[in-house]
Amino acid sequence: MSLPFHQTAPPRPGSHSAVDLRLIAGVLLLLPAIFFAWRTIDGLSARRMLRFELAEVSHVRYGLLNADRWVEIVAPILDAKIEALDLNSLDQASLRPTVEKALYHLLDDIKDKMSANSAPPTGLGGFLTQGNPIVVNMIVGALRPHVPEYTDVVLKELGRPENRQAVRNYIRAVLDSSLKRTFGSVDTKWYSYILKHYGCAGAAACQQELGSRIREADARIAYDYIIVLAVSALAFVLLMAGVPVLRRSSVVLLSLFCLVLLAGGVLTPMIEVEAKLSRLSLTILGTPVSFQEQVLYFQTKSVLEVFQTLISRGRPDMWFVGVLVLMFSIVFPTLKILTLGLCLYQPVLLRRNRVVRFLALDSSKWSMADVMALAVFMSFVAFNGLIAGSMEGLNRPGVELLIPTYSSRVMPGYYLFIGFCLASLFLSKKLERGIRTAQAAE
Repeated sequence: MSLPFHQTAPPRPGSHSAVDLRLIAGVLLLLPAIFFAWRTIDGLSARRMLRFELAEVSHVRYGLLNADRWVEIVAPILDAKIEALDLNSLDQASLRPTVEKALYHLLDDIKDKMSANSAPPTGLGGFLTQGNPIVVNMIVGALRPHVPEYTDVVLKELGRPENRQAVRNYIRAVLDSSLKRTFGSVDTKWYSYILKHYGCAGAAACQQELGSRIREADARIAYDYIIVLAVSALAFVLLMAGVPVLRRSSVVLLSLFCLVLLAGGVLTPMIEVEAKLSRLSLTILGTPVSFQEQVLYFQTKSVLEVFQTLISRGRPDMWFVGVLVLMFSIVFPTLKILTLGLCLYQPVLLRRNRVVRFLALDSSKWSMADVMALAVFMSFVAFNGLIAGSMEGLNRPGVELLIPTYSSRVMPGYYLFIGFCLASLFLSKKLERGIRTAQAAE
């Protein structure tokens, strides 16, 4: 006895035509669903490259942690301070004690070194060399009273333009050497390539250009994936509303809609995780310094990419988790729908094959696509709170730190995956109800 997967009551006049019209409408809706799903996948792939380029150009390694950038910022500040230093007027009074102290220290150092280099007294020659420390003391003693005069000469020489430029060059060299030893060298090949590729003069211009392109891509992708969700929802309502038991052709068509949503969900990123400093402002020698859009971390992956990453780690625990994510979130829901569709054509399989019966009726408890969707959403909420909370400790007196709380965001792949979860749930429940009704009728 075949399971009655189509209505057994005699159709009313015109009812068969109405059902056929529904099926035709469903097929027509499937075409834009496939087309716009493909556009969504392709658009998100191109957008992700733009986002990686924007994150690279804005990365902290080229800004806050770049020695060359600090030299560019601090060197003009020091130049301005040195240029503004007037050693011929009031500044001499403030510098005089420092210069005098340095000259006294220099004389003491000369005295110590010359006394230490004197040969030990041996015989007549040693007796003659005993006078060396005495001579040194006499020379140094004669020079000490003239230190104030030498100080005037030093201060006068420091006020000359060429000497001031020499001081500026020396300070800049010391600064450059110190910063490079502190931060290390930065490989700017990709950074320079991105600037050249988009014809940008600097990071700020490139950030504006990439940001504009990303916003345009977001608008197109939002239009595409919303159409996919809308036509899929319309097809489900059209083919399932008012129909106690689904026709085989309707099941096949709705299964195709589920697969389209699943493909869009697993082949595109579900979430973007970004940690960045929108603005970091501080004051150096009375001059305000600001760093804009400093990205600390950025990553975005699809479900399949997460699975591939876990598998490629080469660790048994990671491999096990990756397989579980793939099986419970994708494989089980897909097999359930395909098995239920197969049972429409071969209903005897439910009685003879335990595997088919398990996949068709008992695998719902093992299907965790909805749990996967909830986990992604909770990760999004957690990352936003975690980033802001972890970086608040960087605030210090004199430092203004602006940390965005919207850095991480849910991507269209997440909404397509949610659409697959809901669509597969409704379709599975409808088919289970039809199968159990048919079994009860036997």
